[in-house]
This record gives sequence, structure tokens and C-alpha cells, in this order.
Amino acid sequence: MPHATAPTVVSSIASQSDADAFRALNEEWISRLFTLQEEDRAVLGDPFGRIVDPGGDVLLAREPGSGTVVGCVALLAYPDAVLELAKMAVAPAAQGRGIGRQLIAAAIDRAQALGGARLFLGTNSRLAPAIHLYEEAGFVRISRDRCPVADYYARADILMELK
Repeated sequence: MPHATAPTVVSSIASQSDADAFRALNEEWISRLFTLQEEDRAVLGDPFGRIVDPGGDVLLAREPGSGTVVGCVALLAYPDAVLELAKMAVAPAAQGRGIGRQLIAAAIDRAQALGGARLFLGTNSRLAPAIHLYEEAGFVRISRDRCPVADYYARADILMELK
């Protein structure tokens, strides 16, 4: 049983240092497990312009006290009140403490606050712990023809939607 720690604080991206932490957390796992694609680089390099300004958000989990960013998740906005839960990452040293679960819950709440009528995500079968968290939060698998975004990431071999 993991030891109890103070919960992290989750808040919206607010500064360039937040943007840098978002990029670093995601580049680490994407580069380790997959290949960083041009679309990844574009979104990670400009989260304010590519995510926040179009109507989405980036949520960051911070350590209580220090404020160090240890996790993140993005909500990308699409037409017709569709939002994508994307770019979720937890620093390797902070994994196993429920931060991913906390980020997903915060993202679902934020998606509702942003007026989202549909929340989906794409993931990969190699990310079993993440898939488990998504299923616990109420996401169910959908077929590619139900994906609201054409030309979706090739590495996403599992698509899910919040029911």
C-alpha cells in the first residue's frame, strides 16, 4: 500500500515555466516509448497558442509546498463542443501516488466547465496503467470510425470516450 502523501494541487497553465514543464514531461515519455511527431512538437512548443487560445486548457499537478510540476494533462478543443484529453504525463519519480487519477478527474471537471459535450482520447495498448485509469474514470473504447477527429495520431491504437 503506497504511503499517504499530501495531494498535489492541480491548476491551469499560467506561465512560460509551466509551458516548459508541460513540454518536458511529455517529451520524456513520448520519446522513450514512441517517436515525437511534428504535431507533438507543435502542440508542446506552444501550449498557449495551440491549446489554450482555441478554447482548451492545460492542467498541471504541483507538489504541495514546492510547487514543482509533477504531472500534466491537456484538453484540446474541437468544433461542436468536442474536447480531447491528451498529453497526460506524470514524472517517473512521482508515479504510483494517484496523480494520474487526480489529473483525469480534474480534466473531466474542467471539460464540463469549458462546455464540452463530448470528451475523447487516444492511447496505445502499451500504456496499460493509463488505460486502466481511463476505464476507472468511465471512459469506454470506441472504434476509429467514432473518433471525432480525422487523421488522428497513428500511434493511438485505442480510442476511448467518456460515457
